[in-house]
Amino acid sequence: MKKIGLLFLVFLQLACAGQKFSKMNGVSFVASRNEVTQDHIDPVVALNASHAAVMPFGFVRDLNSPEVIFNSERQWFGETEKGAKQYVALLHDNGISVMLKPQIWVSRGLFTGSIVMGNEKDWQIFESSYADFIISYAALAEDSKIDVFCIGTELELFVKNRPEFWTNLIQKVKEVYKGKLTYAANWDEYTRTPFWSDLDYIGIDAYFPLSEERTPTVEQLKLGWQKWKKPMLELSKKVNKPVVFTEFGYRSMDFTAKKPWLVDRNEDQVNFEGQAIATKVLFDEFWSEDWFAGGYVWKWFVNHDKVGGATDNRFTPQNKKAEEVIRNHFKSNSF
Repeated sequence: MKKIGLLFLVFLQLACAGQKFSKMNGVSFVASRNEVTQDHIDPVVALNASHAAVMPFGFVRDLNSPEVIFNSERQWFGETEKGAKQYVALLHDNGISVMLKPQIWVSRGLFTGSIVMGNEKDWQIFESSYADFIISYAALAEDSKIDVFCIGTELELFVKNRPEFWTNLIQKVKEVYKGKLTYAANWDEYTRTPFWSDLDYIGIDAYFPLSEERTPTVEQLKLGWQKWKKPMLELSKKVNKPVVFTEFGYRSMDFTAKKPWLVDRNEDQVNFEGQAIATKVLFDEFWSEDWFAGGYVWKWFVNHDKVGGATDNRFTPQNKKAEEVIRNHFKSNSF
């Protein structure tokens, strides 16, 4: 009996040593005007997604405005606390884990990484307003048993100019929320973000330029990734934290991997093949890495049957070739 017990223990240890741990097979679940229904969640389930990012919003009037406006009656339902809570509850009911990712929107779509105040008084007002915004959602995250909470998205100049604020904010969040924390750094920002050791994940919005080809090949994209993977791995080892792509995705247009961050309204040629290839290569390059925790596809709209499709050159993979790439990958990496 002792020998049998010993053999069982050895077998168990070997099994655990070889065990794969599941990745965050996630989508960025876009806020809408109304409550979500099961019909809105079914396509996420059909995609084999295990995670979703829920993204309530705060608004600022311009890059120098010190007030973050949130939970306003003028906002869409899904952008508010009430909406976020309803979205989270229904996603949880379907067995989908959630990252709560409150974000700032600047009027006219200006880049949040350029937010900077003109004087000390405005900085203090802005810090207080932003802290209210984040702590409010941290409390919601704790109450709703959120798996991951994101303390900010692409706020490089705010982080650079006010590092002490961020250190203090993280501590305040931890007093309210007991789950995992990350920050969503832009692809060209994350190496300078100073507080990764205080968080649980190195969060990156992964819009790295990879190729200048109209429709890049698998080989070209794999080569393009190599210079970007090394610093990620080095940082992960340095701070002993896994990397998560808090956003990743490609537009379904020509030259999709040249400047993947483009959000303009251009009508460039629709190219489903380029989007699908770039998505598959990203999966192939990262999902097998033990220092990589997964990521969230940018972006997934609630009205699945009405978005994407034959004439759409935007980010969503819905009703495009890339959707099937994602579905198959998430299915084969579900364990």
